[in-house]
Amino acid sequence: MRFVTYATADGDRTGVLNGDLIHALPEGTSLLELLGPTLRQTGERALAEPADVVALADVTLKAPLPRPPSLRDCLCFLDHLRACRKAVGAPEALERAWYQIPAFYFANPATVLGPYDEVPISPGSAWFDFELEIGAVIGTAGRDLTPAQAEGHIAGYTLFCDWSARDLQALEGQLKIGQAKGKDGATTLGPWLVTPDELPFGPDGRLALQVQAEVNGELVGAGRTDAMDWSFGEVISYASRGVELQPGDVFGSGTVPGCCLLEHLDFGDLTAFRGWLKEGDVVSLRAEGLGEVRQSVRAGAPPHPLAARPDPTAPPRRPRVNPAASPLPYTKGLHQVGDGVWAWLLPDGGYGWSNAGLIAGDGASLLVDTLYDLPLTAEMLSGMRPVTDQHPLSHAVLTHANGDHTHGGQLLPGSVCVIAAEGTAHEMRTEMAPELTAALQVMDLGPTLTPYLRDRFGRFDFGGIRLRTPDRTFERRLTVDVGGREVRLLNLGPAHTEADTVVHLPDAGVLFAGDLLFIGCTPIVWSGPLANWIAACDAMLGLGASTVVPGHGPVTDADGIRAVRDYFGHIVEQADAAYAKGLDFQEAAFGVDLAEYADWLDAERVVVNIYRRYREIHADQPVLDRFALFGLMAEWDRRRQSSAPRKAVHR
Repeated sequence: MRFVTYATADGDRTGVLNGDLIHALPEGTSLLELLGPTLRQTGERALAEPADVVALADVTLKAPLPRPPSLRDCLCFLDHLRACRKAVGAPEALERAWYQIPAFYFANPATVLGPYDEVPISPGSAWFDFELEIGAVIGTAGRDLTPAQAEGHIAGYTLFCDWSARDLQALEGQLKIGQAKGKDGATTLGPWLVTPDELPFGPDGRLALQVQAEVNGELVGAGRTDAMDWSFGEVISYASRGVELQPGDVFGSGTVPGCCLLEHLDFGDLTAFRGWLKEGDVVSLRAEGLGEVRQSVRAGAPPHPLAARPDPTAPPRRPRVNPAASPLPYTKGLHQVGDGVWAWLLPDGGYGWSNAGLIAGDGASLLVDTLYDLPLTAEMLSGMRPVTDQHPLSHAVLTHANGDHTHGGQLLPGSVCVIAAEGTAHEMRTEMAPELTAALQVMDLGPTLTPYLRDRFGRFDFGGIRLRTPDRTFERRLTVDVGGREVRLLNLGPAHTEADTVVHLPDAGVLFAGDLLFIGCTPIVWSGPLANWIAACDAMLGLGASTVVPGHGPVTDADGIRAVRDYFGHIVEQADAAYAKGLDFQEAAFGVDLAEYADWLDAERVVVNIYRRYREIHADQPVLDRFALFGLMAEWDRRRQSSAPRKAVHR
């Protein structure tokens, strides 16, 4: 028998589904009050003598129990836990306690959704996920139940979706006090409650249903419920110890293995991950005998920020001040750098704090790069509106693929032609999904790397980003007409990345250098070779621009280009000398003499730069991924901070 709850103009109604028709019970009757020994008889009377009969297609179904008395989510499938641990790089082997007692936590009955309701993304989450589960509903009260007794107290089963904010969950997990905002945003129940007599069970008494999960019509995972390690009878028995379970209490099974996104994440191959749920995605979950829920995901409200508390145990850090001189004030916002040319600056120029540009012609304009997240990009586009209202954006150039220059592209009008070098387009297509960058904010990566990454990346919002790839690509050179102005694009990479484009405006003597130029902060060689970067500096000097806007740091001129070129010359000398002495690259990086470049921000990037140089000298050097390199940079920075002289305290 299938019981439903549906909405009417006069309030919720309860009925029994028979084919495509709902046989309604009298008005004011709720499924919760029907639960108990007479549930089946009440349903049979409704089928025989309904108070009303309505077509299923003509009503809006709600959760069978729109507000259950309590909502527990269990972890009955240990393979799901193993797969989740593997996905985030943790050991798959489980602690002994997982085999001794079943796990559950309390979810939020106030956020139960119906089977076709829209699902809001949890505020502040960039890693929104679904979990296909089965819900067991208690029909009669009971306390201190045996597993066999507990099975007899189940009134029926329903599909159960545990909507999960994985990034919030990862951060809150470090508090070690259980689930919180990562889990209480929404839980779906529905489309109906099915009594046990209509469902198949295996010889061991476990519910035996085939299930599958899809996103936008693409299969994510499938499995069977009889793969449970802990049965519903066992978890309900455990929960009833010393506790009076009530009719309507709901127990989720935990995720059927494979039927969520997290299990398909592999930090060793991030390009294979489909990405987390975003606005407009449609999630369909099906279970044999229980029907289907089908829900669209929508953006949630932004969270109200909370200021972090000071950590009294944290060592003092050097103040971050960009030391470079500039002819223009190095302040956040729009600065005119030439006739019809502006730079948007974001101090201090460290990770993610990048610059962009605007070139206006007659009735048209070109944007050079977007910013790291949507709020920063929206603020920039609003600040540029006095210009773009008169000269609408017609083109946008992406100087390279890094997210702090590309993540805001979705906010550009659809009419804007986005241009990039082919190598940039390739990297954008093959790099990890933008929201995965939130890993730098929420994952526990150890006592050295975790605070380093949160200090550098903690202030950005990686939620809701849909990467906009280029509409037009080029190989080495391209000239673009922007309202009668000639804008020259030159790909001088690979160096910082696979392709590095500079934007030259000859009639104004202005050059936008992208991340081939860091001023007052240390450049980082993700691709190389270093000789290419030095050659790119010479090529930029050859353009003769009097004003140069770097990818990071204050506006400069030819002297700024020479400083970056000389930095790399110094790094090559230091690395080559260390290699000749037989030092490995870590010994070279941790013993480097930075000379006059020691005060540049993020000096620890020298680790990556020497690593790249060692790889050029001898390709048999060990290959390190970015997390490993970030770990070494964090250690380099920690040692530098700990060795820095502290100011005397006068009492």
